[in-house]
Order: sequence, then structure tokens, then C-alpha cells
Amino acid sequence: MAVAQDDGLGSPHAHLGWAYALKGEYDKALAEGERAIALDPSGADVHNYYGVILTIAGRLKEAIPMLQKAMRLNPYGPAHYYQNFGNALRDAGRFEEAVSAYKKAFQLAPDNLPTHLGLTVTYIMMGSEKEARAEAEEVLRTNPKFSLDSFAKTLQYKDQSQKDKIVKALSKAGLK
Repeated sequence: MAVAQDDGLGSPHAHLGWAYALKGEYDKALAEGERAIALDPSGADVHNYYGVILTIAGRLKEAIPMLQKAMRLNPYGPAHYYQNFGNALRDAGRFEEAVSAYKKAFQLAPDNLPTHLGLTVTYIMMGSEKEARAEAEEVLRTNPKFSLDSFAKTLQYKDQSQKDKIVKALSKAGLK
């Protein structure tokens, strides 16, 4: 493992933090994210990883500026930076800003499934069911075998109610 070989690099700590988050070990994930930032304070990717960890841990007031910093550090970053930012904004109830972030992600990657899913959820939460159903159609165009049950198992949120809200929104938009 990279961390064992050289404990002084931020990126391996960011990846390790994400691995802990996937296992539901949020305290360890957060500690690794903090370590990654300390080791690589100008690294866009480590800020993005830590921002995602903060988002799924429910610490949105910290996540949003962390994700904004990732985009400032790499203004030509990949689509998932904007998609992750959209997720954090959506979870914070900042729906219009979330829609803008998702649309920026689409400029970079038009067929990005997680972005279509995030936008579908956001539109439902905004009460824009027509737009949500159109996005749900894009989900199925992008992945005709999409399964809500399978997707639900990939949600890594610490708070079960957040997972439930997302699944309920996707179901309301017509996804099964």
C-alpha cells in the first residue's frame, strides 16, 4: 500500500479515506481526509476526495467549501468535481446552485450517469417532477439496465435517512 511505502504523500491518504468511507468507517475516513489535506494543501484531488467524505458524513458546511477549493485549485478539473459539488449543494438544500453545478458537469461529460441521478433527485426535491422524469429517462438511456435496488446499495451516506430520501426521490421520478 502506498501509505505504508511513503506516509508523506496526500493522495494515498485521500484514497485510503475513501476506502474507509466505503466501508462505513467514517471517523477513519475523515482522519485520512484531514491528513491528505495537511500533506497536500494545494492538491485539487485530495480536496475533492475529502469534500465527498465530508458530504457523505453529513458535514455539509465543511464539504461545500472543500469542494469549491478543489475546483479553484483545478479550474479545468473533471466532471465529477462538479457532480460532487452538486450533491453537496443538493444535500444542503441549495437546489438551484446544485442544478447549475450538475449542468457544468454535463458540459464536461454529457452521459455521466451519477450526474443524471443527482439531477433527478434534485428536481424531485425542488418539486419539479416533469424535469425529474426527463432526467430519469436520461438515466435509463445511459444505463438501460439501471436498478434502483442495486444503486441504493452503493449509497455511502452515514445517515440512513439521507439514503432513504435519495432512493425515494428516484422512485418518485419513475426509476425502479
